[in-house]
Amino acid sequence: MPFPAFFYIVVLMNVLGIESSCDECSVAVVADGKNILSNIIATQVEHHAPWNGVVPEIASRLHVEWIDEVTSRALTEAGMPLADIDALAVTSRPGLIGSLLVGLSYAKGLAWSAGKPWVGVDHMMAHLYAPHLEYDIEYPYLGLIVSGGHTILCRVESMEDVTVLGTTIDDACGEAFDKVAKYYNMGYPGGVILDQLAENGDPTAFRFTEPRLHKGNHRYDVSYSGLKTAAINQLNQFRSEGACDSLENIAASFRKAAIDMLIKRVKRAVEDTGINRVVAGGGVSANRYLRKSLTEDESLESYFPSMALCTDNGAMIAALGYHRLMQGERSGLELNAASRVSGFRRSYP
Repeated sequence: MPFPAFFYIVVLMNVLGIESSCDECSVAVVADGKNILSNIIATQVEHHAPWNGVVPEIASRLHVEWIDEVTSRALTEAGMPLADIDALAVTSRPGLIGSLLVGLSYAKGLAWSAGKPWVGVDHMMAHLYAPHLEYDIEYPYLGLIVSGGHTILCRVESMEDVTVLGTTIDDACGEAFDKVAKYYNMGYPGGVILDQLAENGDPTAFRFTEPRLHKGNHRYDVSYSGLKTAAINQLNQFRSEGACDSLENIAASFRKAAIDMLIKRVKRAVEDTGINRVVAGGGVSANRYLRKSLTEDESLESYFPSMALCTDNGAMIAALGYHRLMQGERSGLELNAASRVSGFRRSYP
């Protein structure tokens, strides 16, 4: 007898997610793609702070030292042995190649020794999927992925159907935040501290102009190289009359200009596509001004991950891994790490 149309089968699955794409060593256990049983994040911030940026060699070595302990802690906090884990998911791209290889190699060995299926996951897609852990989000929607290495505006029909509408033509948004913060010795991690300083500054102290893109670029593309250069080398050219060059004012003015570019592209895409549902992910999705601007806009239905899920974390890897596994995907030992994002289809309007 066939099942009625409304009937579906829920597969119970505990997935161990491993994330090591940059400087966060994170392992999590997620049940059935939604229930976070543990999410251990071992941060390397203090080890990279003397250089005001991530040192790839230090990052990969620390992953080697920490990953086994972090995995043990994740299993202990979840209250289950490895035998109760049904499958593994691990970041395989994009990121620092040395860091990626540590997590990927560890996951391969763990899955092989335990006889568990496993799947490699795209780190950027996992950031986009992170809000799904906390909200029931309908498709389609506009996805905004913003981090230290990527800035992507996309149309999402499903996790298997993602079309890139626009991206940065040079620096990523988060990268620009970090470099401006580093130049002015704001502290580390730069983007986070710049955002904090901006809360007490005047966003009109410096009126930065939006970079003008070439005709060949897409109407949803952004550029941060010129804005970064303006904030660092041409500050006086954009100073408002009577404004002082305090760190708070520089931070607030730069933050407004950088985020307004993103908001402008999002609203342009809403107008063009008729989709007013916006889902953000990535480290820069923690930015206060970005969150406030989109969530307070009553014309938009906006979703942001909680602060703990904005950073790199194993929970988003496990959750997207569950989705991939449910689609029948499996990875083999031949899977290699890749430093660049791939698999996104680009739209050419």
